[in-house]
Amino acid sequence: MDLVIVGSVALDAVKTPYGQVDRVLGGSAVYASMAARYFCRPGIVGVVGEDFPAEYLKLIKDQEIDTSGLQTRKGKTFFWKGNYNNMNCAETLDTQLNVFADFDPIIPQEYRKTKYIFLGNIDPVLQLEVLQQVENPDLTAMDTMNFWINGKRSELLEVIKKIDVLFINEDELRMLTVEKNILKAAKEALEYGPQLIVCKRGEYGAFVFGEDFLFYCPAYPIFDVIDPTGAGDSFAGGFLGYLAQAGKIDKESFKKAMQLGTITASFCVEDFSLNKLSKIELKKIEARAGSLQKYVSFK
Repeated sequence: MDLVIVGSVALDAVKTPYGQVDRVLGGSAVYASMAARYFCRPGIVGVVGEDFPAEYLKLIKDQEIDTSGLQTRKGKTFFWKGNYNNMNCAETLDTQLNVFADFDPIIPQEYRKTKYIFLGNIDPVLQLEVLQQVENPDLTAMDTMNFWINGKRSELLEVIKKIDVLFINEDELRMLTVEKNILKAAKEALEYGPQLIVCKRGEYGAFVFGEDFLFYCPAYPIFDVIDPTGAGDSFAGGFLGYLAQAGKIDKESFKKAMQLGTITASFCVEDFSLNKLSKIELKKIEARAGSLQKYVSFK
């Protein structure tokens, strides 16, 4: 397994100015793995209920995403309902944790020697449990959110101390560090333990910050953003999927990973759920990456 992704598998109900959908496939592990699979073979660790549609499981497997770590438990699948009046910010209308409330991430034996692992946005206590089950990975990455920053700060800091890459949006980064200047916030976050801070800035792109290293990547221009759900996880999946494929952890690889993460996220937002992200071809990803380089070239 090239990349292990631990996170939620969900059924979403989403409304945007472009329409609405109900009980569509979602969740951090799904979006991240769907983006990563263009570059490597990912495996997911998550949990679903008995109501999880068979066609969704087939869709995941058909993309050559390994599901050995996907548990099926008695009960209903995690459900999230959201509304986007502002396409940069989701209004949560309903959250039903269901089987996800008692999620116990068990890493299959064949996953435990993976070299790359992504801890999606879940309880930091569970993220710590995952880290205790894997054997000497080359790179560990995690995502988090304001809920954990406010509610489980000490546990979250314990996880951050043990990982290499922290994915976080700029509001959460300021909240974590209590620093208004975003670059100062990134510098302070490095002192918590990670080697890299990847700060997501929505339609304004993202930057990666490390010791003596700063690289900014703009978002790929999309004229009609249909559904932003999962964009951050798609970005992380593309980023880590490329690194797992490249097998190198250096500045040039990080720059390329930023570009490809940006591109996979750009496809994600062009339709609801996984409708676009699950159907694109690698050559289209490469074409957009080439265009993005031209857009920002100073030559």
